[in-house]
Amino acid sequence: MVLVDMQGAQLVLTALFCGTASVLLAVALIRMWDRRGPGLGQGQGRGGKSAALDGQVQPVVFLFRGNALVDATPPARALLDRVAVPDDDWLRLMQWVGPRFGHAAEQLSQLSHLGQVELLGQQGQGSATLRLLAEDLGDHLWRVTITDPQSQHCGTVVDSMSLQAMEEELHLLRGALDQTPMLVWRLDQEDRVTWANAAYLRRAEARSEGALGWPLPKLLDTPRPVPGAGHGTRRAALEDKGIVSWYDCHSHRMGDQLMMFALPADAAVRAERSLREFVQTLTKTFADLPIGLAIFDQSRKLQLFNPSLIDLTRLPTGFLTARPTLFDFLDQLREQRMVPEPKDYRSWRQHMANLESAAATGHHVETWSLPGGQTYRVTGRPHPDGAVAFLFENITSEMSLTRKFRADLLLGSHVLDALDDALAVFAPDGKLLLDNQVYRDLWQRPATNLSEAIASWHDGDTTGPGFAALRDALLQPRCPSDVSGAMAGPHGQLLGWTVSPLTGGRRMLRFRVGSGQPLTLGQGDPDMQDAVSAR
Repeated sequence: MVLVDMQGAQLVLTALFCGTASVLLAVALIRMWDRRGPGLGQGQGRGGKSAALDGQVQPVVFLFRGNALVDATPPARALLDRVAVPDDDWLRLMQWVGPRFGHAAEQLSQLSHLGQVELLGQQGQGSATLRLLAEDLGDHLWRVTITDPQSQHCGTVVDSMSLQAMEEELHLLRGALDQTPMLVWRLDQEDRVTWANAAYLRRAEARSEGALGWPLPKLLDTPRPVPGAGHGTRRAALEDKGIVSWYDCHSHRMGDQLMMFALPADAAVRAERSLREFVQTLTKTFADLPIGLAIFDQSRKLQLFNPSLIDLTRLPTGFLTARPTLFDFLDQLREQRMVPEPKDYRSWRQHMANLESAAATGHHVETWSLPGGQTYRVTGRPHPDGAVAFLFENITSEMSLTRKFRADLLLGSHVLDALDDALAVFAPDGKLLLDNQVYRDLWQRPATNLSEAIASWHDGDTTGPGFAALRDALLQPRCPSDVSGAMAGPHGQLLGWTVSPLTGGRRMLRFRVGSGQPLTLGQGDPDMQDAVSAR
């Protein structure tokens, strides 16, 4: 009985030992499986779930054969997805690595000879503690591992809703930068392009013959300042296949990096070029004008003048280019004796003030008779925004011709008034064009046309065949030759008359008092008739 009890106890102890050993073995196998993990790291299969449960950070590991990506952990693939272009996987990685690790492309190109390359991140925000380890595994296989030593063996707990909001905002900002038509890029301290948006990369790909490498090509040279556009705005040109594109560049410093923004400015450049050409055309036109031009702005400072103004006013060029005020300009004209001689300085200043106010409110014209015998016409015109333009025109020859013409007219009138015959000239429409003093004394009632003249002659009791013949001669449509006759005058005296055709359909009527014979043009009359015809 005792023997049986001892054998049962041994069996129980053996069963307990086997059960415990089985449990320990199972736990050990599970731990070994989780720690080994499939593929390149701990981010796949059940190992990924264990890592997520343990809160460990998944490594960023790439496996390359040449420039082709063979395998990568999920964080590594997510990193490559952030770089949209180019299509080459190695170049995409270099675009991400280049700004964060100094001279990474040059050192990684020697990996086949070195076997292993380890780089630390550059000093700067967000990349100071990054570590890059590249290993040559043989058979043209390269493994690149990017880690943050401070984050290793540390779990990260992130609110899923906050992470989703940040990812949506990042997607929105990235899409906005990629869709913007302006070029955006970043420069480091060595003036190298460390980042660029999609528009910049598209222009760079269009200019390059092959795939883009690292560092990225610099499209725009150091831009030059734009006059009048502010201190932060510069303009640069980009030539591509003979086509020049212009950009307004703005810069903003962020730490030791420089962000550059280039806005398309082709329309502004075309407008500025058109404006310059228009101004040049106006300048050439003003330079050829015989009229002096002076334009004063709202504050009455000289802004524009042409060479004729210097010739007409005899003002020094240096004085005009110094942009004098309007009253300084007029004072200098007075010193040069190029204004009418004033009675006193106070009245002259008042006259110039009236000239300025009249020109500013509307069209104003004055005639200046200068002490040197010249005559100028001064015209003032208002311009937009309160500006005033003055035009100086030398009308000395015109005034001389006008005076001579008036003198000739006065001489002709005196000659006609000195004749013994009464003269009147009528236009084709019957309007009285000219008469002399003898005609006005003969017929006291003034007449302005032929019908009024005939009525005044008839009222003077001038009836009979002679008057009827005169009326018919004046009213007939055509008068090919002289027509003569006689009739009774206003006081019963005998009047001889003659109707003679003149040029342009005009007719000249002559009355001779106290003659019983019809009036005909004698040999001494043609000069007088020519003078009347000219009138």
